[in-house]
Amino acid sequence: MAREDGLDTAVASMREGDEAAFRRVYGAVQPPLLRYLTVLVGPADAEDVASEAWAQAFRDLDRFDGDADGFRGWITTIARNRALDHLRHARRRPTSAEPVEGMVELRDAADVEGDTLGRVQSEAALALIASLPRDQAEAVMLRTVLGFDAPTAGRILGKRPGAVRGAAHRGLRQLAKKLAEEP
Repeated sequence: MAREDGLDTAVASMREGDEAAFRRVYGAVQPPLLRYLTVLVGPADAEDVASEAWAQAFRDLDRFDGDADGFRGWITTIARNRALDHLRHARRRPTSAEPVEGMVELRDAADVEGDTLGRVQSEAALALIASLPRDQAEAVMLRTVLGFDAPTAGRILGKRPGAVRGAAHRGLRQLAKKLAEEP
């Protein structure tokens, strides 16, 4: 995927300080990374965790050496670590049950219905994946949504590739079972 769309070149240019290349890499990597983090920490905190991950990645960019797939794995590892830190911290602080949507003015969009349907379907799919045990949910997200191969997903999770394949397989079977049970 990365070689076909020139992302390897953009990553190399980004490492040399090219801001346009950084925007290109960010635009390609952020959406799937955000979906992954939504499963880990929930939709309310995914953006914040992603921002922390990007800040750390930008700060430590001189330590990275690799191609686009390597960068995707590296930023996902950073994001996962920030997500786990966030979850540990969240267990120690009180939360409000009031939804954020009630406090934010909705933007005016040309295709409100289409945007809403797409968002509801995406949120429902992420919520379904998030209902799996965490190891299965992460494996499914890394393998199917982010498109990582088993060795890369294994490095991100700190597991052997076979364990990641097994967790993804079990997770996908659970998802199929849950979908079959829906009316």
